[in-house]
Amino acid sequence: MNNTKEKLVVLTGAGISAESGINTFRDANGLWEGHDIMEVASPLGWKNNPELVLDFYNKRRSQLFEVKPNPAHIALAKLENDFDISVITQNVDDLHERAGSTNVIHLHGELLKARSSFDEDLVYDWKKDICLGDLCEHNSQLRPHIVWFGEAVPMMEPAIEKVTEAGIIMVIGTSMQVYPAASLIHYKKVTAPVYFIDPKPNISESEIPNLEIITDKASTGVPKAISLLLHK
Repeated sequence: MNNTKEKLVVLTGAGISAESGINTFRDANGLWEGHDIMEVASPLGWKNNPELVLDFYNKRRSQLFEVKPNPAHIALAKLENDFDISVITQNVDDLHERAGSTNVIHLHGELLKARSSFDEDLVYDWKKDICLGDLCEHNSQLRPHIVWFGEAVPMMEPAIEKVTEAGIIMVIGTSMQVYPAASLIHYKKVTAPVYFIDPKPNISESEIPNLEIITDKASTGVPKAISLLLHK
């Protein structure tokens, strides 16, 4: 390889974190941990029952401290030695960062941050529970720094820019069915190869140009994709 590192964008979803023991929010019946999605992941749910919403995310946050990055996270972090790599994740955990990835875009927010319900740009690092009565500097209640249904996805524009610049795309553990995140793949260069890693891929090679499907879970599929990348 030459001295200029090729731009690689990795899109990750719940599948990569599930191997670390993080429950995927959505069950087969459409509930999130036994709750209707709109109860815990919408502005209306927050307005109706902020205590329930805080409890839901407090449990998710505390679980983070019981898990650690898996081989897929670690392998991606090591790729920074060979590529100019950006990770765009739908996950709200910090496992990519803990594994050593230094350029991570969180589309749907971050569990380890809280933000003002008055000013969405006022964001705090936050590792403990958020409780009713925890206020920002404007005396407004703190809320999880999570993008809920019906809210804008502020990191979409930076993510689109990364995808349009990328020479290679890798998709790991996401069905690419949740919008707007699912639209990112359509911003890629026609010539950019896509490595799609999922044990049950729901995508066909006719849908995306230069698609290579690896039907493995993240921890075994990512090393396979990296081997292909480094020896292409």
